[in-house]
Amino acid sequence: MRALIQRVRHASVTVEGELISKTGEGLLILLGVGPQDTEKEADFLAEKCANLRIFNDENGKMNRSLLDVKGDALVVSQFTLYADCKKGRRPAFVGAAGPEQANRLYEYFKSQMEQKEIGAVGHGIFGADMKVELLNDGPVTILLDTDEIMAKK
Repeated sequence: MRALIQRVRHASVTVEGELISKTGEGLLILLGVGPQDTEKEADFLAEKCANLRIFNDENGKMNRSLLDVKGDALVVSQFTLYADCKKGRRPAFVGAAGPEQANRLYEYFKSQMEQKEIGAVGHGIFGADMKVELLNDGPVTILLDTDEIMAKK
């Protein structure tokens, strides 16, 4: 599972001209699901997103988490995080989970974020053509990949 997280002042999602969700200061989380991913990866990633210390403290150091600042989160499905651009000029997406599995784990991840003691949790619409607007704060943008950061047993 992959999450591209951006520290934002605000973010929103619009579908066909209709505002679906908007958030204030916090994180925009673009979430991609791989075929081997399970609830275990979603749990790990939700915990990491909520606790990653990327918000400034009173001294301007990145020392506070989403939990600490009670920031919002906007979760948007993003299968293109699994783009394979090794060959040719058109990305291949064979590394992404199928829609049924991806949607199930996307919904599960959202529910895990909603259980955290953070601000509001907004979301996009799975599979929709979404327009995402954000004001990146910093800018701070971090890629989290459970294949790289989870302990292997």
